[in-house]
Amino acid sequence: MADATPATPIVAQKAPYGIDVEAGKTYYWCSCGRSAKQPFCDGSHKGTGLTPTAYTPEAAGKAWFCGCKASAKSPMCDGTHKKL
Repeated sequence: MADATPATPIVAQKAPYGIDVEAGKTYYWCSCGRSAKQPFCDGSHKGTGLTPTAYTPEAAGKAWFCGCKASAKSPMCDGTHKKL
């Protein structure tokens, strides 16, 4: 029987990703750290028990996506990477 406990996310980088986003467009943030298209999902989470987080900004501009995968405010950076 498969283990239902999600895998531990991998730290993709110990800094946020500053991305120019479009208002109303949905982005799928990689929560597992395995994606080759950081900070966004490429499907590498399959089988980990982890899933991407949808983010749809209300306004266009720079968004700071979490790179360490440990932010309490995911998908956005909250500075947790400074404590790793």
